[in-house]
Amino acid sequence: MLQPSLFDDPALGTQLGVLSGSLRRHALSRGAWVDARPGWLTGSEDLFDRLVTETPWRAERRTMYDRVVDVPRLVRFYAEKDQLPDPLLHACREALSDHYEPELGERFATAGLCYYRDGNDSVAWHGDDTGRSRTEDTMVAIVSLGAARPLMLRPRGGGQSLKFTVGHGDLVVMGGSCQRTWEHSIPKSARPTGPRISVQFRTRGVR
Repeated sequence: MLQPSLFDDPALGTQLGVLSGSLRRHALSRGAWVDARPGWLTGSEDLFDRLVTETPWRAERRTMYDRVVDVPRLVRFYAEKDQLPDPLLHACREALSDHYEPELGERFATAGLCYYRDGNDSVAWHGDDTGRSRTEDTMVAIVSLGAARPLMLRPRGGGQSLKFTVGHGDLVVMGGSCQRTWEHSIPKSARPTGPRISVQFRTRGVR
């Protein structure tokens, strides 16, 4: 059973918090940075429950080391003109676009959802560097719902890693050169871990 955040009040429903003045920016190396806003969505467990049941999740397989293996999470991608599975995700994308457009120069356009069912589900070290982000600075905004999991970051080529524990409506935005000069992951957990959904908002032409 998913344990709600201590800051969630079911009587208030799911609400977006403010962004201006509430984000903490962490400067990384080589022009990369990360913004963090804990508890941006209050009452986020209702949204989590809706997405679990209403999102048409897909199980994918991919080739690794000459074998075809199951991807250890469920996924769903929404292109620029696709209808998102919940109106609140549209509100999140609009709020993030309104806040970051002056710095980013464009609005967030797509949404990718990942469903980590338990501690066995994970994502390996990678950068979202398919498309324009291979050569251009961009932003990837991640809203985390459900149980908290560690989001790890490390410089490409080696170096000290950083950990952001995210869940229960937390927001993390990776910007600047982050997708091509740093990597991020959600490691497996040997401890009992509740389910988590990650919602990634990206700009056009970035995966």
